[in-house]
Amino acid sequence: MIQAPDFVQPALARGYSFWTGVPCSFLTPFINYVIQNPDLDYVGATSEGEALGIAAGAHLGGRRTVVICQNSGLGNAVNPLTSLNHTFRIPTLFITTHRGEPGLADEPQHELMGQITGELLDAMRIPWESFPDRADAVVPALERAEAAMAASGRPYAFVMKKGTVDAFPLVPASPAAPEAARAPSGTFDRAPGDRMPRIDAIRVVRDAVGEGAALIGTTGKIGRELYSLGHRPNQLYVVGSMGCASGIGLGVHLGSGGRKPVVVLDGDGAALMKMGTLATIGHAAPSHFVHVIIDNEAHESTGGQATVSSRIDFATVATGCGYRGAWRADTPASLEAAVTEAFGTPGPNLVHVKVAVSSADDLGRPGHTPIEVKDQFMRWFAA
Repeated sequence: MIQAPDFVQPALARGYSFWTGVPCSFLTPFINYVIQNPDLDYVGATSEGEALGIAAGAHLGGRRTVVICQNSGLGNAVNPLTSLNHTFRIPTLFITTHRGEPGLADEPQHELMGQITGELLDAMRIPWESFPDRADAVVPALERAEAAMAASGRPYAFVMKKGTVDAFPLVPASPAAPEAARAPSGTFDRAPGDRMPRIDAIRVVRDAVGEGAALIGTTGKIGRELYSLGHRPNQLYVVGSMGCASGIGLGVHLGSGGRKPVVVLDGDGAALMKMGTLATIGHAAPSHFVHVIIDNEAHESTGGQATVSSRIDFATVATGCGYRGAWRADTPASLEAAVTEAFGTPGPNLVHVKVAVSSADDLGRPGHTPIEVKDQFMRWFAA
């Protein structure tokens, strides 16, 4: 058995200062220690997939990251691990617990995952080992992890058995009083058939925020249309991991200490898929952060099947989750005014824009590889 500092401090000495994840009772000592250490940042996520998106963003912002979760949450993590971390070559130390370990009594829902945890990591081509259970084994384990991540650019996992880390007490902190949210502004005045094309909305946002802000386009046609308007190093196209763009944007902002403004171009389907991220963003309160949800009420990339967004008021949801301001728009002029105000006002802020179901039949895909886009984005952000 080790103490929480036995692992956290050697990891911190190697630059791993940004932690995010979802709790497990096996991880309680770690979480309690990390959130009370002023040298570390910890973001509690609403899902394991969201945590990986946040950590990926923090990596893009220049940080070394640790993601922690229960192995029952590996199912939620499969998509970003395989289509975000693997595709873009984004490393992270990934610590998952081993609930349901064969031979140990546990809750019935952990039985199958306990049997296949290692096999699942192997199937995702993620190298892994058991979490070190002696203090003198920590540094060699970290060295093996760093060597593997340096070679592959991808995550390395530790699987933690029950009782590996001794208890560490939590001193409850008084939550800060939330900033007062403004009532959402604007209305939707256009009938669905009269709304602007999505690419026009993307162009308006792109022009309004300029080249000094990180601009993150979600998976599907939003990222593709953003690229079609002209590639810039401040633009990131999230080609996989649907729903993670907002978490990536949050991680970029938090990981960099808000060094540059962040604007996320999200879709209605993607926002609905990880709606809990709105609560995480509202709680984290990134000040130079604008979340634009481009809503055509459809999964257009897969044939135009309707989403449920026609019944969702994202602006009201956002202010209810702690965003400081929210706007509605459905014309180029109202969108430009909303984005300009949101961009110039302390956030987080959200703009909900309604658009038509429309895209060019010959819409291309990014001509830069995800790794090239990531490397250019990180160089731009670090400049």
